[in-house]
Amino acid sequence: MGVPGPFPGTPGRTDAPAPDREEVDRALDRFGAEYEAIETSLLALQDHAGRRLLEGADLTGTTKERWAAAERSITVLWSLFDAYTAALEQARALRTRRRWPSAQELAELRELLHGEVVTVPGAAAADGGPGDGPAGPGERFSLVGLVERMNGLYARSLDVIVTADAVWSTLPARIDLLSAELQRTRSLAHSVGVRPGEHPAGDDLERITGELLRLRARVIEDPLAFWVSSSTGSSAPGGGRPDTGRYDRAARALEDIRREVAAVLDVRQDAERRLMQLRDVLSRADRTLTEARQARGEVLAKIAASEVPAVSGPSAALHEQLAAAADYRRRAQWHRLSPLLESLEDEAEEELHRARESLTAVTAPLAVRAELRGRLDAYRAKLARHGMAADPLLIERYDLARRMLWSAPCDLRAAGQAVRRYQQAAVEALAAPQLEGRGES
Repeated sequence: MGVPGPFPGTPGRTDAPAPDREEVDRALDRFGAEYEAIETSLLALQDHAGRRLLEGADLTGTTKERWAAAERSITVLWSLFDAYTAALEQARALRTRRRWPSAQELAELRELLHGEVVTVPGAAAADGGPGDGPAGPGERFSLVGLVERMNGLYARSLDVIVTADAVWSTLPARIDLLSAELQRTRSLAHSVGVRPGEHPAGDDLERITGELLRLRARVIEDPLAFWVSSSTGSSAPGGGRPDTGRYDRAARALEDIRREVAAVLDVRQDAERRLMQLRDVLSRADRTLTEARQARGEVLAKIAASEVPAVSGPSAALHEQLAAAADYRRRAQWHRLSPLLESLEDEAEEELHRARESLTAVTAPLAVRAELRGRLDAYRAKLARHGMAADPLLIERYDLARRMLWSAPCDLRAAGQAVRRYQQAAVEALAAPQLEGRGES
Protein backbone atom coordinates (compact mmCIF):
# COMPACT_ATOMS: atom_id res chain seq x y z
CA MET A 1 0.00 0.00 0.00
CA GLY A 2 1.49 3.34 -1.05
CA VAL A 3 2.24 6.18 1.29
CA PRO A 4 2.30 9.85 0.18
CA GLY A 5 5.67 11.57 0.09
CA PRO A 6 7.07 14.07 2.59
CA PHE A 7 4.74 16.74 3.83
CA PRO A 8 4.74 20.00 1.87
CA GLY A 9 6.53 22.84 3.63
CA THR A 10 5.54 26.49 3.75
CA PRO A 11 8.19 29.18 3.98
CA GLY A 12 7.45 31.65 6.75
CA ARG A 13 8.79 35.01 7.90
CA THR A 14 8.33 35.94 11.52
CA ASP A 15 9.53 39.50 10.91
CA ALA A 16 6.90 40.32 8.25
CA PRO A 17 4.50 43.20 8.80
CA ALA A 18 0.97 42.48 9.94
CA PRO A 19 -0.91 40.79 7.08
CA ASP A 20 -4.22 41.85 5.72
CA ARG A 21 -7.30 39.65 5.85
CA GLU A 22 -6.72 38.06 2.42
CA GLU A 23 -3.16 37.06 3.33
CA VAL A 24 -4.36 35.48 6.57
CA ASP A 25 -7.06 33.54 4.75
CA ARG A 26 -4.58 32.31 2.12
CA ALA A 27 -2.13 31.22 4.86
CA LEU A 28 -4.90 29.40 6.71
CA ASP A 29 -5.87 27.65 3.46
CA ARG A 30 -2.26 26.56 2.87
CA PHE A 31 -1.82 25.30 6.43
CA GLY A 32 -5.19 23.58 6.16
CA ALA A 33 -4.10 21.81 2.97
CA GLU A 34 -0.87 20.80 4.72
CA TYR A 35 -2.90 19.48 7.63
CA GLU A 36 -4.90 17.24 5.24
CA ALA A 37 -1.74 15.97 3.53
CA ILE A 38 0.01 15.31 6.86
CA GLU A 39 -2.97 13.45 8.29
CA THR A 40 -3.33 11.32 5.13
CA SER A 41 0.37 10.47 5.17
CA LEU A 42 0.39 9.56 8.86
CA LEU A 43 -2.67 7.35 8.53
CA ALA A 44 -1.19 5.65 5.47
CA LEU A 45 2.06 5.15 7.39
CA GLN A 46 0.09 3.66 10.27
CA ASP A 47 -1.64 1.18 7.94
CA HIS A 48 1.36 0.33 5.76
CA ALA A 49 1.78 -3.44 5.29
CA GLY A 50 5.52 -3.13 5.90
CA ARG A 51 4.88 -1.53 9.29
CA ARG A 52 2.54 -4.33 10.33
CA LEU A 53 5.17 -6.88 9.33
CA LEU A 54 7.86 -5.05 11.29
CA GLU A 55 5.66 -4.85 14.38
CA GLY A 56 5.00 -8.60 14.28
CA ALA A 57 8.51 -9.79 13.38
CA ASP A 58 11.24 -11.08 15.70
CA LEU A 59 13.89 -8.68 14.46
CA THR A 60 17.66 -8.70 14.93
CA GLY A 61 20.70 -6.68 13.88
CA THR A 62 20.42 -3.52 11.83
CA THR A 63 16.68 -3.85 11.33
CA LYS A 64 15.99 -4.17 15.04
CA GLU A 65 17.98 -1.01 15.80
CA ARG A 66 16.53 1.07 12.99
CA TRP A 67 12.95 -0.05 13.59
CA ALA A 68 13.19 0.83 17.30
CA ALA A 69 14.35 4.31 16.28
CA ALA A 70 11.58 4.52 13.66
CA GLU A 71 8.91 3.59 16.23
CA ARG A 72 10.14 6.40 18.47
CA SER A 73 10.04 8.76 15.50
CA ILE A 74 6.47 7.77 14.65
CA THR A 75 5.42 8.44 18.26
CA VAL A 76 7.04 11.86 18.05
CA LEU A 77 5.36 12.47 14.69
CA TRP A 78 1.89 12.06 16.20
CA SER A 79 2.85 14.30 19.12
CA LEU A 80 4.05 17.00 16.71
CA PHE A 81 0.94 16.57 14.58
CA ASP A 82 -1.26 17.03 17.64
CA ALA A 83 0.59 20.25 18.45
CA TYR A 84 0.26 21.40 14.83
CA THR A 85 -3.48 20.61 14.89
CA ALA A 86 -4.02 22.55 18.13
CA ALA A 87 -2.16 25.59 16.82
CA LEU A 88 -4.06 25.55 13.53
CA GLU A 89 -7.40 25.24 15.33
CA GLN A 90 -6.47 28.16 17.60
CA ALA A 91 -5.69 30.30 14.55
CA ARG A 92 -8.94 29.30 12.86
CA ALA A 93 -10.93 30.06 16.00
CA LEU A 94 -9.42 33.54 16.19
CA ARG A 95 -10.12 34.14 12.49
CA THR A 96 -13.81 33.17 12.80
CA ARG A 97 -14.58 35.63 15.62
CA ARG A 98 -15.57 38.27 13.15
CA ARG A 99 -15.68 38.73 9.43
CA TRP A 100 -13.43 41.78 9.47
CA PRO A 101 -10.71 41.18 12.09
CA SER A 102 -9.11 44.12 13.82
CA ALA A 103 -5.46 45.12 13.42
CA GLN A 104 -4.70 43.56 16.80
CA GLU A 105 -6.37 40.30 15.75
CA LEU A 106 -4.45 40.30 12.46
CA ALA A 107 -1.20 40.76 14.41
CA GLU A 108 -2.15 37.86 16.66
CA LEU A 109 -2.94 35.74 13.60
CA ARG A 110 0.40 36.61 12.05
CA GLU A 111 2.14 35.49 15.24
CA LEU A 112 0.12 32.27 15.43
CA LEU A 113 0.75 31.41 11.77
CA HIS A 114 4.38 32.48 11.44
CA GLY A 115 5.83 32.90 14.91
CA GLU A 116 7.44 30.29 17.14
CA VAL A 117 4.45 29.97 19.43
CA VAL A 118 3.93 26.17 19.50
CA THR A 119 5.39 24.48 22.57
CA VAL A 120 6.10 20.73 22.21
CA PRO A 121 6.51 19.15 25.63
CA GLY A 122 8.85 16.14 25.82
CA ALA A 123 9.18 15.59 22.03
CA ALA A 124 12.34 13.94 20.73
CA ALA A 125 13.38 13.33 17.16
CA ALA A 126 14.93 10.19 15.77
CA ASP A 127 18.45 9.68 14.52
CA GLY A 128 19.66 13.12 15.53
CA GLY A 129 19.29 14.59 12.05
CA PRO A 130 19.64 18.31 11.37
CA GLY A 131 16.83 20.14 13.09
CA ASP A 132 15.62 16.90 14.65
CA GLY A 133 17.54 16.91 17.90
CA PRO A 134 15.88 16.48 21.28
CA ALA A 135 13.10 18.95 21.94
CA GLY A 136 13.01 19.96 25.52
CA PRO A 137 9.82 20.68 27.50
CA GLY A 138 9.99 24.35 26.66
CA GLU A 139 11.13 24.17 23.02
CA ARG A 140 9.00 26.32 20.73
CA PHE A 141 8.25 25.93 17.01
CA SER A 142 6.51 27.78 14.24
CA LEU A 143 4.02 25.89 12.11
CA VAL A 144 6.61 25.78 9.32
CA GLY A 145 9.21 24.49 11.77
CA LEU A 146 6.86 21.75 12.89
CA VAL A 147 6.29 20.68 9.28
CA GLU A 148 10.03 20.61 8.60
CA ARG A 149 10.68 18.46 11.68
CA MET A 150 7.82 16.11 10.76
CA ASN A 151 9.19 15.85 7.22
CA GLY A 152 12.54 14.60 8.50
CA LEU A 153 11.02 12.12 10.96
CA TYR A 154 8.51 10.90 8.41
CA ALA A 155 11.12 10.35 5.66
CA ARG A 156 13.41 8.31 7.92
CA SER A 157 10.54 6.26 9.34
CA LEU A 158 9.12 5.62 5.89
CA ASP A 159 12.56 4.61 4.58
CA VAL A 160 12.82 1.84 7.18
CA ILE A 161 9.31 0.58 6.43
CA VAL A 162 9.57 0.75 2.63
CA THR A 163 13.03 -0.81 2.58
CA ALA A 164 12.06 -3.74 4.82
CA ASP A 165 8.87 -4.27 2.81
CA ALA A 166 10.80 -4.25 -0.47
CA VAL A 167 13.24 -6.91 0.78
CA TRP A 168 10.45 -9.05 2.22
CA SER A 169 8.48 -8.72 -1.01
CA THR A 170 11.44 -9.84 -3.12
CA LEU A 171 13.82 -12.25 -1.47
CA PRO A 172 11.70 -14.76 0.53
CA ALA A 173 9.51 -15.55 -2.48
CA ARG A 174 12.54 -16.04 -4.71
CA ILE A 175 14.24 -18.18 -2.08
CA ASP A 176 11.09 -20.32 -1.77
CA LEU A 177 10.96 -20.83 -5.54
CA LEU A 178 14.63 -21.78 -5.60
CA SER A 179 14.09 -24.15 -2.67
CA ALA A 180 11.27 -25.86 -4.56
CA GLU A 181 13.53 -26.22 -7.59
CA LEU A 182 16.24 -27.59 -5.34
CA GLN A 183 13.87 -30.24 -3.98
CA ARG A 184 12.97 -31.33 -7.51
CA THR A 185 16.64 -31.50 -8.43
CA ARG A 186 17.44 -33.43 -5.25
CA SER A 187 14.72 -36.00 -6.02
CA LEU A 188 15.99 -36.44 -9.57
CA ALA A 189 19.59 -36.60 -8.38
CA HIS A 190 18.78 -39.33 -5.86
CA SER A 191 17.11 -41.39 -8.59
CA VAL A 192 20.39 -41.57 -10.50
CA GLY A 193 22.61 -42.12 -7.46
CA VAL A 194 23.74 -38.54 -6.88
CA ARG A 195 23.57 -38.59 -3.08
CA PRO A 196 25.50 -36.97 -0.24
CA GLY A 197 28.62 -38.93 0.57
CA GLU A 198 28.52 -40.74 -2.77
CA HIS A 199 28.86 -37.91 -5.28
CA PRO A 200 30.24 -34.34 -4.95
CA ALA A 201 27.04 -32.92 -6.46
CA GLY A 202 25.05 -34.64 -3.70
CA ASP A 203 27.20 -32.89 -1.09
CA ASP A 204 26.70 -29.59 -2.93
CA LEU A 205 22.92 -30.06 -2.84
CA GLU A 206 23.07 -30.44 0.94
CA ARG A 207 25.24 -27.35 1.22
CA ILE A 208 22.87 -25.26 -0.91
CA THR A 209 19.88 -26.52 1.10
CA GLY A 210 21.48 -25.31 4.32
CA GLU A 211 22.48 -22.02 2.76
CA LEU A 212 18.92 -21.29 1.59
CA LEU A 213 17.49 -22.11 5.02
CA ARG A 214 19.98 -19.78 6.71
CA LEU A 215 19.47 -17.07 4.10
CA ARG A 216 15.68 -17.11 4.42
CA ALA A 217 15.82 -16.94 8.23
CA ARG A 218 18.27 -14.03 8.09
CA VAL A 219 16.17 -12.14 5.53
CA ILE A 220 13.05 -12.50 7.71
CA GLU A 221 14.74 -11.33 10.90
CA ASP A 222 17.04 -8.63 9.47
CA PRO A 223 15.79 -7.45 6.04
CA LEU A 224 17.72 -4.16 6.14
CA ALA A 225 20.97 -6.16 6.09
CA PHE A 226 20.02 -7.11 2.53
CA TRP A 227 19.60 -3.62 1.10
CA VAL A 228 21.93 -1.76 -1.24
CA SER A 229 21.37 1.99 -1.17
CA SER A 230 21.04 3.88 -4.42
CA SER A 231 24.37 4.93 -5.93
CA THR A 232 22.79 8.19 -7.11
CA GLY A 233 22.69 9.51 -3.55
CA SER A 234 18.92 10.00 -3.65
CA SER A 235 17.37 10.77 -0.26
CA ALA A 236 13.94 9.44 -1.28
CA PRO A 237 12.60 6.74 1.06
CA GLY A 238 13.46 3.25 -0.18
CA GLY A 239 16.09 4.47 -2.64
CA GLY A 240 18.08 1.39 -3.63
CA ARG A 241 17.48 -2.31 -4.26
CA PRO A 242 17.51 -5.65 -2.42
CA ASP A 243 20.94 -7.29 -2.20
CA THR A 244 20.53 -10.66 -3.98
CA GLY A 245 24.22 -11.65 -3.95
CA ARG A 246 23.91 -14.71 -1.72
CA TYR A 247 20.74 -15.83 -3.49
CA ASP A 248 22.37 -15.44 -6.92
CA ARG A 249 25.38 -17.53 -5.88
CA ALA A 250 23.11 -20.31 -4.62
CA ALA A 251 21.06 -20.17 -7.85
CA ARG A 252 24.21 -20.47 -10.01
CA ALA A 253 25.48 -23.40 -7.93
CA LEU A 254 22.13 -25.18 -8.27
CA GLU A 255 22.16 -24.62 -12.03
CA ASP A 256 25.60 -26.25 -12.24
CA ILE A 257 24.28 -29.27 -10.34
CA ARG A 258 21.22 -29.47 -12.59
CA ARG A 259 23.47 -29.65 -15.64
CA GLU A 260 25.55 -32.39 -14.01
CA VAL A 261 22.46 -34.40 -13.10
CA ALA A 262 21.16 -33.96 -16.65
CA ALA A 263 24.45 -35.37 -17.94
CA VAL A 264 24.07 -38.36 -15.65
CA LEU A 265 20.51 -38.87 -16.97
CA ASP A 266 21.84 -38.81 -20.52
CA VAL A 267 24.32 -41.50 -19.52
CA ARG A 268 21.52 -43.68 -18.15
CA GLN A 269 19.55 -43.36 -21.38
CA ASP A 270 22.53 -43.93 -23.68
CA ALA A 271 24.77 -46.19 -21.59
CA GLU A 272 24.33 -49.47 -23.52
CA ARG A 273 25.03 -47.88 -26.91
CA ARG A 274 28.15 -46.17 -25.60
CA LEU A 275 29.38 -49.37 -23.95
CA MET A 276 28.91 -51.26 -27.23
CA GLN A 277 30.86 -48.59 -29.09
CA LEU A 278 33.64 -48.81 -26.51
CA ARG A 279 33.81 -52.58 -26.86
CA ASP A 280 34.02 -52.21 -30.64
CA VAL A 281 36.81 -49.62 -30.49
CA LEU A 282 38.87 -51.67 -28.05
CA SER A 283 38.26 -54.82 -30.09
CA ARG A 284 39.55 -53.08 -33.23
CA ALA A 285 42.57 -51.85 -31.29
CA ASP A 286 43.28 -55.41 -30.05
CA ARG A 287 42.93 -56.87 -33.56
CA THR A 288 45.24 -54.21 -34.95
CA LEU A 289 47.86 -54.97 -32.30
CA THR A 290 47.55 -58.70 -33.05
CA GLU A 291 48.05 -57.95 -36.74
CA ALA A 292 51.05 -55.80 -35.86
CA ARG A 293 52.62 -58.61 -33.80
CA GLN A 294 52.10 -61.08 -36.64
CA ALA A 295 53.52 -58.63 -39.14
CA ARG A 296 56.55 -58.10 -36.92
CA GLY A 297 57.27 -61.83 -36.97
CA GLU A 298 56.97 -61.82 -40.76
CA VAL A 299 59.29 -58.81 -41.08
CA LEU A 300 61.90 -60.35 -38.83
CA ALA A 301 61.77 -63.53 -40.94
CA LYS A 302 61.79 -61.85 -44.36
CA ILE A 303 63.78 -58.65 -43.90
CA ALA A 304 67.42 -58.66 -42.83
CA ALA A 305 69.32 -55.91 -41.03
CA SER A 306 66.15 -53.92 -40.21
CA GLU A 307 65.13 -52.21 -36.96
CA VAL A 308 61.62 -53.45 -36.20
CA PRO A 309 59.89 -51.78 -33.23
CA ALA A 310 58.36 -53.97 -30.52
CA VAL A 311 54.57 -54.29 -30.33
CA SER A 312 52.84 -54.03 -26.96
CA GLY A 313 49.88 -56.12 -25.95
CA PRO A 314 46.28 -54.97 -25.34
CA SER A 315 45.75 -52.45 -22.55
CA ALA A 316 44.71 -54.47 -19.51
CA ALA A 317 43.80 -51.27 -17.65
CA LEU A 318 41.28 -50.21 -20.31
CA HIS A 319 39.66 -53.63 -20.33
CA GLU A 320 39.39 -53.54 -16.54
CA GLN A 321 37.79 -50.09 -16.70
CA LEU A 322 35.37 -51.31 -19.37
CA ALA A 323 34.38 -54.20 -17.12
CA ALA A 324 33.88 -51.76 -14.24
CA ALA A 325 31.70 -49.56 -16.47
CA ALA A 326 29.53 -52.54 -17.38
CA ASP A 327 29.23 -53.37 -13.68
CA TYR A 328 28.17 -49.78 -12.87
CA ARG A 329 25.47 -50.05 -15.52
CA ARG A 330 24.17 -53.33 -14.13
CA ARG A 331 24.01 -51.83 -10.64
CA ALA A 332 22.46 -48.54 -11.92
CA GLN A 333 25.34 -46.48 -10.51
CA TRP A 334 24.92 -43.82 -13.18
CA HIS A 335 26.78 -41.11 -11.28
CA ARG A 336 29.91 -43.30 -11.33
CA LEU A 337 29.36 -44.52 -14.86
CA SER A 338 29.11 -40.98 -16.29
CA PRO A 339 32.71 -39.79 -15.66
CA LEU A 340 34.14 -43.25 -16.38
CA LEU A 341 32.53 -43.37 -19.82
CA GLU A 342 33.83 -39.88 -20.61
CA SER A 343 37.44 -40.86 -19.90
CA LEU A 344 37.13 -44.34 -21.47
CA GLU A 345 35.87 -42.97 -24.78
CA ASP A 346 38.90 -40.71 -25.10
CA GLU A 347 41.37 -43.37 -23.99
CA ALA A 348 39.88 -46.04 -26.28
CA GLU A 349 40.28 -43.78 -29.32
CA GLU A 350 43.86 -43.08 -28.29
CA GLU A 351 44.47 -46.84 -27.93
CA LEU A 352 43.14 -47.52 -31.44
CA HIS A 353 45.30 -44.72 -32.84
CA ARG A 354 48.37 -46.15 -31.05
CA ALA A 355 47.66 -49.63 -32.44
CA ARG A 356 47.39 -48.30 -36.00
CA GLU A 357 50.63 -46.37 -35.64
CA SER A 358 52.34 -49.52 -34.32
CA LEU A 359 51.12 -51.56 -37.31
CA THR A 360 52.33 -48.87 -39.72
CA ALA A 361 55.76 -48.74 -38.07
CA VAL A 362 56.15 -52.53 -38.03
CA THR A 363 55.13 -53.07 -41.66
CA ALA A 364 57.26 -50.21 -43.01
CA PRO A 365 60.10 -52.57 -44.22
CA LEU A 366 57.55 -54.73 -46.09
CA ALA A 367 56.16 -51.59 -47.71
CA VAL A 368 59.65 -50.58 -48.79
CA ARG A 369 60.26 -54.05 -50.26
CA ALA A 370 56.93 -53.93 -52.10
CA GLU A 371 57.79 -50.51 -53.53
CA LEU A 372 61.19 -51.79 -54.77
CA ARG A 373 59.54 -54.84 -56.35
CA GLY A 374 57.02 -52.66 -58.12
CA ARG A 375 59.66 -50.29 -59.42
CA LEU A 376 61.80 -53.21 -60.71
CA ASP A 377 58.91 -54.80 -62.61
CA ALA A 378 57.74 -51.44 -63.97
CA TYR A 379 61.15 -50.77 -65.63
CA ARG A 380 61.30 -54.36 -66.98
CA ALA A 381 57.86 -53.92 -68.57
CA LYS A 382 58.92 -50.60 -70.08
CA LEU A 383 62.04 -52.18 -71.59
CA ALA A 384 59.94 -55.05 -72.98
CA ARG A 385 57.66 -52.57 -74.75
CA HIS A 386 60.74 -51.09 -76.45
CA GLY A 387 62.16 -54.56 -77.35
CA MET A 388 65.15 -54.20 -75.04
CA ALA A 389 64.36 -56.82 -72.37
CA ALA A 390 66.86 -59.34 -73.88
CA ASP A 391 69.89 -57.12 -73.32
CA PRO A 392 72.42 -59.30 -71.36
CA LEU A 393 73.44 -56.48 -68.96
CA LEU A 394 69.87 -55.64 -68.22
CA ILE A 395 68.97 -59.31 -67.71
CA GLU A 396 71.90 -59.75 -65.36
CA ARG A 397 71.05 -56.73 -63.26
CA TYR A 398 67.36 -57.61 -63.21
CA ASP A 399 67.99 -61.17 -62.07
CA LEU A 400 70.34 -59.96 -59.32
CA ALA A 401 67.85 -57.42 -58.00
CA ARG A 402 64.97 -59.93 -58.23
CA ARG A 403 66.86 -62.63 -56.34
CA MET A 404 67.63 -60.16 -53.58
CA LEU A 405 64.03 -58.89 -53.35
CA TRP A 406 62.39 -62.33 -53.47
CA SER A 407 64.81 -64.08 -51.14
CA ALA A 408 64.43 -64.33 -47.38
CA PRO A 409 65.71 -62.64 -45.40
CA CYS A 410 65.91 -59.70 -47.77
CA ASP A 411 68.67 -57.17 -47.33
CA LEU A 412 66.72 -54.00 -48.15
CA ARG A 413 69.78 -51.81 -48.41
CA ALA A 414 71.56 -54.09 -50.90
CA ALA A 415 68.33 -54.77 -52.78
CA GLY A 416 67.66 -51.05 -53.08
CA GLN A 417 71.11 -50.51 -54.57
CA ALA A 418 70.55 -53.38 -57.04
CA VAL A 419 67.22 -51.87 -58.15
CA ARG A 420 68.83 -48.47 -58.64
CA ARG A 421 71.61 -50.02 -60.78
CA TYR A 422 69.03 -51.80 -62.93
CA GLN A 423 67.03 -48.57 -63.18
CA GLN A 424 70.11 -46.64 -64.26
CA ALA A 425 70.98 -49.21 -66.93
CA ALA A 426 67.41 -49.16 -68.18
CA VAL A 427 67.40 -45.39 -68.46
CA GLU A 428 70.66 -45.47 -70.44
CA ALA A 429 69.37 -48.21 -72.74
CA LEU A 430 66.19 -46.31 -73.48
CA ALA A 431 68.14 -43.11 -74.16
CA ALA A 432 70.71 -44.71 -76.57
CA PRO A 433 68.44 -44.99 -79.67
CA GLN A 434 67.41 -41.40 -79.29
CA LEU A 435 71.07 -40.29 -79.24
CA GLU A 436 71.90 -42.42 -82.30
CA GLY A 437 68.97 -40.94 -84.19
CA ARG A 438 70.13 -37.40 -83.50
CA GLY A 439 73.70 -38.34 -84.59
CA GLU A 440 72.55 -39.76 -87.95
CA SER A 441 70.49 -36.70 -88.65
